[in-house]
Amino acid sequence: MTTSHARRMAALLAATTLSFASSAFADDKVVKIGVLNDMSSLYADIGGPNSVAAVNMAVEDSGLKAKGWTIEVISGDHQNKPDVGVNIGRQWIDTQKVDVIMDTPNSGVALAVSNLVKEKNSILLNSGAATADLTGKACNANTISFTYDTYMLANGTGKALTKAGGDTWFFLTADYAFGHALERDTSAVVTSSGGKVLGSVKHPLNTADFSSFLLQAQSSKAKVIGLANAGGDTTNSIKQASEFGIVQGGQKLAALLLFVNDVHALGLKVAQGLTFTESFYWDLNDQTREWSKRFQKLSPKGTMPSMTVAGNYAGTLHYLKTLEALGGNPHDGAKVVAKMKEIPTDDPLFGKGPLRADGRRLIPAYLFEVKKPEESKYPWDYYKLIAKIAPEDAAKPLEASDCPLVKK
Repeated sequence: MTTSHARRMAALLAATTLSFASSAFADDKVVKIGVLNDMSSLYADIGGPNSVAAVNMAVEDSGLKAKGWTIEVISGDHQNKPDVGVNIGRQWIDTQKVDVIMDTPNSGVALAVSNLVKEKNSILLNSGAATADLTGKACNANTISFTYDTYMLANGTGKALTKAGGDTWFFLTADYAFGHALERDTSAVVTSSGGKVLGSVKHPLNTADFSSFLLQAQSSKAKVIGLANAGGDTTNSIKQASEFGIVQGGQKLAALLLFVNDVHALGLKVAQGLTFTESFYWDLNDQTREWSKRFQKLSPKGTMPSMTVAGNYAGTLHYLKTLEALGGNPHDGAKVVAKMKEIPTDDPLFGKGPLRADGRRLIPAYLFEVKKPEESKYPWDYYKLIAKIAPEDAAKPLEASDCPLVKK
């Protein structure tokens, strides 16, 4: 064979291989989604099986199954342990060919899984974990945060309460990545707003008895006791603070992360007057109401959706929209995430909003207050809107970001 003929054959073979690969990619319409969260402990009510229901809703609403796509949703319980979460994620990616991991409430788990998806070139669509580090110093090209973060919570609740006269703070903080980040970000907002942090106390995750921590907060004489915790820890600390008469004594509780399911568990008599920040409420407008009533019928416990459950729906919908735009599933996490950032997000729960270079979705946030019992007119009518926070104020400015993906 002559040299020129050999080159022509090699070129033809390469072109054929490329054509086959492109055709195979375009024909690959198989997707596997893994919902990784707390199914059985203190965060189960704000996510758990409800998150799986929301992801399945998004799969149906995407319309891709009717177009011939095969989409499977599986779930796992990370037990709020980073090593358990990573082991499940690794098995999913390596042996079960999971394309994307969803939810991950618990910032310690989310940070660990974010590192895993970077290593494996998979995808993490975070809705449940709050730490702003996921789109800050720990950001990567395979992770997106869809719903909220500690910066949003601090700049909503922390700023509002400090400017309203709550200029001295004491924190009850969950002793892991989420609590530390929330205390850090809220402390920064309190001091920049002219307030002062008098102290803090760390408590173990999933604490049953808050009495010693609340006594320290009470004796600090701080005007505001900031609860840098979530889920069952938040509801337990609020219930016990009520028993101690802390609010009646003149101190204000700031539930820095509160969900509609927490308010439902507490009841309006105990929860009334709490101020907090969220990016979603089921009763916010006609679109959120219509979707939430559909969701409630599918919810395993018949509950309304939390903010993070709504984020799982929106994130799944945008992910599937992106795969359709790509013409198939490339099974290439960084490639899919890059395309997700190109396509504007738009869904009935959060509306439109870009995905930034750091992986943070830009959406508005809302400052709410829990209604008094007599103000509630129907089931799950729990919030009154105090203020809307613009998207650019709800997320850390890109110019101040320490995300290595952000060019300055």
